[in-house]
Amino acid sequence: MTRIALDPFVSDLDGESAALRAAGPLAEVELPGGVHVYAVTHHAEARALLTDSRVVKDINVWNAWRRGEIPLDWPLIGLANPGRSMLTVDGAEHRRLRTLVAQALTVRRVERLREGIEALTNASLEKLASHPAGEPVDLKAEFAYPLPMNVISELMGVDAADHPRLKELFEKFFSTQTPPEEVPQMMADLGTLFTKIVDDKRANPGDDLTSALIAASENGDHLTDEEIVNTLQLIIAAGHETTISLIVNVVEALQTHPEQREKVLSGEIGWDGVIEETLRWNTPTSHVLIRFATEDIEVGDKILPKGEGLIISFGALGRDEEQYGPTAGEFDAARTPNRHIAFGHGPHVCPGAALSRLEAGIALPALYEKFPELELAVPASELRNKPIVTQNDLYELPVKLGCPFGREE
Repeated sequence: MTRIALDPFVSDLDGESAALRAAGPLAEVELPGGVHVYAVTHHAEARALLTDSRVVKDINVWNAWRRGEIPLDWPLIGLANPGRSMLTVDGAEHRRLRTLVAQALTVRRVERLREGIEALTNASLEKLASHPAGEPVDLKAEFAYPLPMNVISELMGVDAADHPRLKELFEKFFSTQTPPEEVPQMMADLGTLFTKIVDDKRANPGDDLTSALIAASENGDHLTDEEIVNTLQLIIAAGHETTISLIVNVVEALQTHPEQREKVLSGEIGWDGVIEETLRWNTPTSHVLIRFATEDIEVGDKILPKGEGLIISFGALGRDEEQYGPTAGEFDAARTPNRHIAFGHGPHVCPGAALSRLEAGIALPALYEKFPELELAVPASELRNKPIVTQNDLYELPVKLGCPFGREE
């Protein structure tokens, strides 16, 4: 089996994803840092493996880890071994930890956040409207980033004063370019920051999920401090990064497909369709690290060997022609059915999927209603991906907003 090295600079994600699909449903890959794992790259095989009890999250199953081949300063160590939380356990332990989070992130509870999301969106749009007409603005920094970070922080009870430090640390956490000598300190700093947040909430509880997790631990559910801290870190990280990329990717898709954009703005195609197609076609999460095989597992005509690591290559399987037909590589906001698994599948499916969809479903229509003349400020070919193998993330999204609706210059 030919090994495919994932580009740490993510210079051509589409080309890389195509190469992974062409290698078959199971590809042998090399992660940045020379770490060898397998990748599932086709939709049907990914669904099967994501519900296969022989594929677990326990890093101690990983041959390379047990042999001491994975250094603690590996730039992706925080994703491979993030500490004990619902992300890293299976079975009854996973259900125990996930239930508490799922109770706070049900569709009904998420819907209660609508009013606050609308208010935050409107405030961001008013701030954007103050920019001089015709002057480029980074839509990612000024709109796509603040909304998800503010929403997830409010849900978890994180003070806005901690946002700059969180941004700085998460930039290093996800990047393949973080110098190895900085990785241990970065991980320690994240732990210190989230421990401080938990300690503050223990002293001054509020109406937020962190306080609820602490209360649960004190009422017999036996969450350890480590589990609370790691769960908080997991939800904050996943709860804003995915939504940022989703909002950015939808704008990029619409601006590069003007005929579909017109159908969306005229109401011929609904925003739900745009969001779901973007999740499939230009998924926010390119690869998810990492699961481990407890025995040899057949995947198509290949074998995932016992003790080996497995990543889920969502960027590849989202354009699988066996699932989506010959137009899998095309963006079609009217596509139906569109049964993608961009938020995962099985017991570890993303618990924040409903919240991400709600945020995008509020922010994007409001953005285009406010700025119907929005256009990219640079050619799409000049937009650059950040060096993050797990997130499909741009450095920036420069746009020209045009005249805000209802205001003449």
